[in-house]
Amino acid sequence: MTQTREIIQLGNPILRSPALPVENPLSEPIQTLIDDLITTGVAANGVGIAAPQVAQSYCLVVIASRPTLRYPHAPFMEPTPMLNPQIISHSSEVVKGWEGCLSVPGIRGLVPRYQAIEVEYTDRFGQRKRQELTDFVARIFQHEYDHLSGKVFLDRVETTLDLITEQEYQKQLIA
Repeated sequence: MTQTREIIQLGNPILRSPALPVENPLSEPIQTLIDDLITTGVAANGVGIAAPQVAQSYCLVVIASRPTLRYPHAPFMEPTPMLNPQIISHSSEVVKGWEGCLSVPGIRGLVPRYQAIEVEYTDRFGQRKRQELTDFVARIFQHEYDHLSGKVFLDRVETTLDLITEQEYQKQLIA
């Protein structure tokens, strides 16, 4: 049975530590963690979540783009668990976009990210996959991928002038 796990907040040392590779993707604890990450991300209105955000130091992210209150214009995709992901290549084009984080509540930042990336990962069934991601989904992946090396979006913001409260961001969305 899946459960909603507690999302740890900025300041917890696990968020700033490199995650460990997943040795056995088919193990019951990893399969349970995948299901719990999906449930937790949905419950929190997230479009992606990384295992370190629920205090599990594994190289595991779930990309789950869909329209939410936090991201009303997000494209829809099925939640995609990615174990031991890697960025294989990326576009030269870098685009700035607003990001928030379930582990850094109340703040948004204007973050530069590659517009397109090619990624490789192991799926939940142990199969190696290669996929090209673009635009918002590429942004989600890069954001979650950063969590695996102990980074948060605040580390990528170029100036504090590119920070805004969630409340002000929502006002600007409506305007």
